[in-house]
Amino acid sequence: MPINRRHFLQSGTAATTALMLSSLSSFAKPTKEAAANGFQLKILATNWGFEGSMDEYCAKVKAAGYNGIEIWWPNEQKEQDELFAALQKYNLEVGFLTAGYQSNYTEHMATFKKMLSSAATNTRQKPLYINCHSGRDYFSYEENKSLVDITTTINKQTGIKVLHETHRSRMLFAAPVAKNYFQQIPELRITMDISHWCNVSESLLEAQADTVQLAIQRTDHIHTRIGHAEGPQVSDPRAPEWDEAVKAHFAWWDAVVAIKKQKGETLTMLTEFGPPDYMPTLPYTRQPLADQWAINVYMMQTLRARYQ
Repeated sequence: MPINRRHFLQSGTAATTALMLSSLSSFAKPTKEAAANGFQLKILATNWGFEGSMDEYCAKVKAAGYNGIEIWWPNEQKEQDELFAALQKYNLEVGFLTAGYQSNYTEHMATFKKMLSSAATNTRQKPLYINCHSGRDYFSYEENKSLVDITTTINKQTGIKVLHETHRSRMLFAAPVAKNYFQQIPELRITMDISHWCNVSESLLEAQADTVQLAIQRTDHIHTRIGHAEGPQVSDPRAPEWDEAVKAHFAWWDAVVAIKKQKGETLTMLTEFGPPDYMPTLPYTRQPLADQWAINVYMMQTLRARYQ
């Protein structure tokens, strides 16, 4: 008797739902360390994969219980007006993403500097931070460092945290490369998205614990996507087959949170599970294997219960 594909998928989902939804339950228990005065946890949502309007997006973010959003700095005035109107309407905070895109360094640097400066000096709403997709993995150390120098200047001029993301194809794409920057640039601060390093190294970084510790000390913002040895995003962090990867990432995040609590500083976290093709899909149909929005909200609730 042939198997009905839809019935098979529905049956499989029903049979595993309870197990999947319990996989992260242990991480929803509060950590034990006390927080010094001044510590705040702010959790933001990504608009990556959202296809509605900015107003619809911000309404959904607010209803879900997020503090704000992380979004690419919009260069067009119309997009800026829509963004800031929605942020004000729903009383949301914001972190901006900026970058250069060109393979030619001179052009790349000019774009990077212009976009960063515009985001940092806008008079509509001061961001919690600016997260930079900095440089390229094929730029020289000196070229990439000059971009760090630009961000250091902007930080001193505005007081806004300007951070460099540990992102594939960018300056800090791999742990050994990042280690060199950490050792040579004391003022370098980062957005930790350690899922990329797992993917690049094909490991959970067991052999690079010293570099991970350096990264933890430099972290001011976290992208809380869970990667694994063969990819930057597990299919669903609630599924038991990803237990080892989930535990590794929470251990790294715990260490960052402990530092921020001890110092009484604000920590921002972004739930950044992405849509296809970050999200694995079924062959031929490209139907996502899990619900991106539901995963991110689940992560937000888990992070808040653990770290608030």
